[in-house]
Formats: sequence, C-alpha cells, structure tokens
Amino acid sequence: MNAIKCRAVVKNGKLDMPVINLPEGTVVEAVLWVDQDVQDETEYLLSTDANRRYLLEALEELEQPQNFVYVDIDNLSKLQFSSKGAML
Repeated sequence: MNAIKCRAVVKNGKLDMPVINLPEGTVVEAVLWVDQDVQDETEYLLSTDANRRYLLEALEELEQPQNFVYVDIDNLSKLQFSSKGAML
C-alpha cells in the first residue's frame, strides 16, 4: 500500500489540492480530517492577558529609539563564541 499525505485549504468553497499524477483507473480512498483547532498565530499570542500585556509593552518599547541596540556587522563577524554561546 502506498500513501500520499498533503495539507489543503478550502478556497471559494472548493478543496484546493495539488495535482497528483496517478495512472488512469487507479482506485483511491480519501479520508479528510477537518482541522477544528487551527488558530492564527496572532490570535494565539494574544489569547492570554499576560501575553497580550507583554506584547503591547514590547510594541511600545519599539517606538522609543533609546531602547534600540545598534550592531556593527563588521565587528560582529569578528566575535568568537564558545560552544555554550558565551562570548570569548
């Protein structure tokens, strides 16, 4: 038995699936699982009060240039780090 697994999305009321080239007359059995628990990343990140507050505070900090960290790419490439991530 061979199996092909793919993830597809319904668009305009139709299942938008990739073309699968099978010989004419091939008998296939299709089982569709509808993802009920799919949650948008933004919705997930804002799903708790703590996360929402943290993200809103982070966005406010981005509006303040004194919070920016400027990195000189030329100097950064010269830095060496240990296997544990500590700067040498």
